[in-house]
Amino acid sequence: MDDFMTLAKARYSVRKYKDTPIEDDKLDKIIEAGIIAPTAHNEQPWRCYVLKSPEALEKINGLTRCAFHAPVVLMFTYNKDEQWKNPLEEGVTAGQEDVSIVATHMMLEAWELGIGSCWVNFFPNTQTEKAFNLPENERVVLLMPMGYAQDGVHAAHLHNENRSRDELVKEL
Repeated sequence: MDDFMTLAKARYSVRKYKDTPIEDDKLDKIIEAGIIAPTAHNEQPWRCYVLKSPEALEKINGLTRCAFHAPVVLMFTYNKDEQWKNPLEEGVTAGQEDVSIVATHMMLEAWELGIGSCWVNFFPNTQTEKAFNLPENERVVLLMPMGYAQDGVHAAHLHNENRSRDELVKEL
């Protein structure tokens, strides 16, 4: 891609994937994009579970229809004990935001490499944590199925519809 805006505008959610596996070198680049992502106070509380074994994929496809039978599903979590906590206000933490930043970096790097993905929140979080025996202090935030898009896949009909700048941005 020529620049970030071109990349950001071109990317869309892919919900139908080829059976083609993602090459290890490309998966490594996607993971590296997450590793270099900024986090609050650089605490890096995030974890990414790469679900690609037949057993892991069967399990996640059994928990949600929104894994879309992708050849890889990234499961993002954060460690509640490692997340930054705002000292100025009780209960304000950054774990979920940190995961979101990391996942966005990885999603965009995947697209740059020709690999589609979809940000998924439609799954039973607690049940998923138990099914994958996650540590008690980890909270799953999102799933990201990814792989090569099936031929003919295109952006959803609402993909390019945005609210106006005046509605979204307020100068104070």
